[in-house]
Amino acid sequence: MKDELFEQYQTLLACYLRDRREDQLYAAQQMSKWMMEQKIPPEEMVSFHAEALKSLMPDLPEDVHLSFNFLIEMMIGYGTALREHENLLNRQRELEYEIEVAVGMQQTLLPDSPPELPELDIGVISVPANRMSGDYYNFVNHDGDSIGVALSDIIGKGIPAALCMSMIKYAMDQLDHPLDPSEILRRLNTVVERNVDPSMFITMVYGVYDLNRHIFRYAAAGHEPGIYICKEDQHFEDMTTRGLVLGVTKEVQYQEYALALDPGDLIVLFSDGVTEARIDGQFLGRERLKELIRSYLHLPAQRMAETLYRNLYEMADYQLKDDQTIILIRRKE
Repeated sequence: MKDELFEQYQTLLACYLRDRREDQLYAAQQMSKWMMEQKIPPEEMVSFHAEALKSLMPDLPEDVHLSFNFLIEMMIGYGTALREHENLLNRQRELEYEIEVAVGMQQTLLPDSPPELPELDIGVISVPANRMSGDYYNFVNHDGDSIGVALSDIIGKGIPAALCMSMIKYAMDQLDHPLDPSEILRRLNTVVERNVDPSMFITMVYGVYDLNRHIFRYAAAGHEPGIYICKEDQHFEDMTTRGLVLGVTKEVQYQEYALALDPGDLIVLFSDGVTEARIDGQFLGRERLKELIRSYLHLPAQRMAETLYRNLYEMADYQLKDDQTIILIRRKE
């Protein structure tokens, strides 16, 4: 095959040196593409050219022939670097495919939409800063009389965070409901402590909304405190949250808190990526977040969540550094 290829190259070179036509240059380009597809290294292409010139112009100065030896040595290093580059590109394509699969799997772990209940108006938005999110949220039906709400922030990114997310969902699916929020966190902490690398931590808030009494009981594991808004006087109150993040130590007891909601009252849960969004070089913070929330209290919960995120994204100059998750739970009037 090499002999035939050399003859073709020599013939094409001879024709071009004689006629100097554009179609011959185009034929050389096509031959070059074919040689690259056949993985013929660049030093061998230069060798073809040098040998062809020797045959076509035997009277060329010796220095010219020696210069091709010099060029061949240079092409050997170039060819090695090129092959390494191609290997890296192939590996990157494989990783891209694996990440796409992981992203798709991660999406299946999250609810398609918030639950529709006659007693509550619920809105949710969750947007990853990168392709994979470290935020996890879920809604759990507690025997029809109450609904569980989970929001978790995995300290980490990428595939490790996605694996932790799947573990949290599986562990929650195995729990027998109804359970108190503090007991749910205690059991999840045991799972995380056993199975997650010590360098990774998981914050979480879990609440249970009693649909009959309209009481929201919740417990937190190192998670950003939510905000309670009273409809009657537009009062904003930081929700009390105390508790060690999941996975630090085996035996942890989580304290439980309760809020009674009147018609129109609103609970806002969010990941720390919301308050830590960079606005003009500074964190957004809780007070500016409250100002934003106040501006959109008239909106339905889902539109409110989407509008809050869109404004945060614009204020941060479209450069959010962390995952953004907002859950709104409003008692219907």
